[in-house]
Amino acid sequence: MSLHPGTVLISPVVSEKSYGQIALNRYTFKVHGDAHKTQIRQAVEQLFDVEVVSVNIVKVQPKPRRRGLTKGTRPGWKKAVVQLKPGDSIEIFEGAQL
Repeated sequence: MSLHPGTVLISPVVSEKSYGQIALNRYTFKVHGDAHKTQIRQAVEQLFDVEVVSVNIVKVQPKPRRRGLTKGTRPGWKKAVVQLKPGDSIEIFEGAQL
């Protein structure tokens, strides 16, 4: 399936662990469920003008949730951890304080 680079990356993942990996030049994104490693690599390189060294993909499993007697599930999603070439960076969280 051919995806446009703008639709491959949905949003950056904002968490304590993903902020810690920025120091190691790794960035975490929520990605389209049908995207594969090559599409993610090409999208990051085109959108942010950087060179990608590696891409790791994790499928986050859906979780069961309850609210009173109502049962349901939170939907699963796919995330990608992108390792950039030393010297490159993505200015997603410019000015963010930890």
